[in-house]
Amino acid sequence: MSYESWHNASLALRLLALDPQGLGGAVIRMRASPARDALLAEFDASLAVRRLPITISDDQLFGGIDLSTTLASAQVTNSAGFFEHPCIALIPMAERCPPALAAKLANALDQSLTSGILALDEGVDADERTPEALADRLAFHISPEGRKPETPSQSDTARTALGTEEALTQLTLLAARFGIASLRAPTLALRAARAHARLNGRTALTEGDVAVAASLVYPSRATQVPETENATDSPPPPPPDTDEGQGESTADDILSLPDTDMLIEAVKAMLPPDLLNGLVPCGTTRVSGGAGAGQKRTSNRRGRPMPSRSGRLDGTARIDLIATLRTAAPWQPLRRQQQPKRSGLLVRPTDIRLKRYAEQSDRLLIFCVDASGSAAVSRLGEAKGAIELLLADAYASRDHVALVSFRGTQAEVLLPPTRSLVQTKRRLSALPGGGGTPLASGLQTALLLAEQSRSKGLTPTVILITDGRANITLDGAANRVQAAQDATNMGTALRAQGVAALVIDMSNRPQPVLQALGQTLNAPYVAMPRADAHRLTGAVTAALDG
Repeated sequence: MSYESWHNASLALRLLALDPQGLGGAVIRMRASPARDALLAEFDASLAVRRLPITISDDQLFGGIDLSTTLASAQVTNSAGFFEHPCIALIPMAERCPPALAAKLANALDQSLTSGILALDEGVDADERTPEALADRLAFHISPEGRKPETPSQSDTARTALGTEEALTQLTLLAARFGIASLRAPTLALRAARAHARLNGRTALTEGDVAVAASLVYPSRATQVPETENATDSPPPPPPDTDEGQGESTADDILSLPDTDMLIEAVKAMLPPDLLNGLVPCGTTRVSGGAGAGQKRTSNRRGRPMPSRSGRLDGTARIDLIATLRTAAPWQPLRRQQQPKRSGLLVRPTDIRLKRYAEQSDRLLIFCVDASGSAAVSRLGEAKGAIELLLADAYASRDHVALVSFRGTQAEVLLPPTRSLVQTKRRLSALPGGGGTPLASGLQTALLLAEQSRSKGLTPTVILITDGRANITLDGAANRVQAAQDATNMGTALRAQGVAALVIDMSNRPQPVLQALGQTLNAPYVAMPRADAHRLTGAVTAALDG
């Protein structure tokens, strides 16, 4: 299998070198290594290969105003874009390609503005892949396994000749058998078959060309494995006699031909293991909104650069000098005619462009736990186990955890925001229980902690774990009616501040009071009367991811 994967990788690059624009390009899923460098060295194309970073700006990609030349000549001069000169783009770390850039490159491929793309996918996990919008337009998905063999690969020999229309029909039906919905796949496979025939010095397509093309293009796009027909089944009855002039074959006849069976086996042999195990098609991207995903927000100080926007200088925003000068440059001749006595560059307030950055904040999970005497022992044990399980994953997902306990007459912060597993276990082991249920005080303390965490760049989420039997008001008095009203008021305040929340009902029966509180918070309500730490963790993760 190792030799065959390297053989197909080398063959795909040789075909791509013959028709880079028609085939679009290839996704090469390998980590940076000498083996990958040796594979790329075999790519002998007539066009130059240039690196295209995933942080490229629109002006660098499509061209824009050449600021220095425009100011020197007093005439608008445009700079050349990346694809101004024919080349093949080499994209490192394509699995991290932003969706906006992937869409722009896909549009450039559709309009034939590019001469081909080599996407170097260095992802490790199954969900770290090149964006689907870009991968779907690239003919080949290369993922060699093992060590590179020393012997060179040889192309297949010729078989029975096929017409272009017949080959396209077989490739289209074969794509349907493997659950490939993209209409680009048969077209790219036909292009690959023509390139393979050209590589072997032929002008007409053969069965071997179509089989090789299908085995190179389809496996990475397949979403299902065709069922193998049972050879012991009795043959169907012969069709009724028809006129002699009707000799055309139908789609079902084509699917039963031996050469189509050969194509199916060729594609099956190259199906990746992850498809056979989980039927995960290529081109899938990381699902957003999972654990550890804080809110994306616009900043003027740090983060990933975004296109600048017009605005006023208020002492906190940073001016984008280059974008400002580019905006002012085309107006200089007209402004000099209006103000001939002024010298230097004439910049007006409408020319000001401000820098913008997009940053992903870390998420803070604030556990607000009812430690009153009604069911304190079991509830605290479940909360302790759930927090420890969630914190164990916080190192990879960058989540922070805080713990607020309410009992007696008021609430207190037992654990400030942290990612330290040792500190959390120490605080949880000393968590007390018993007394009244000051639910409103717990929500108030969680709100204050959420506001403090926002000022430090965190995205808070309050997870309320209680049985809903509030009996202590905000001022510490024992009054069930007023305690329920205070809890509703604090829930309204949390919702007004835009703090996400989750209500977990730990009572023996679902409490309507907590259901109403969940509606007030605009938060999911989960009734878990017999939850352990694992079930509680699963409920929290499912609610946050949803």
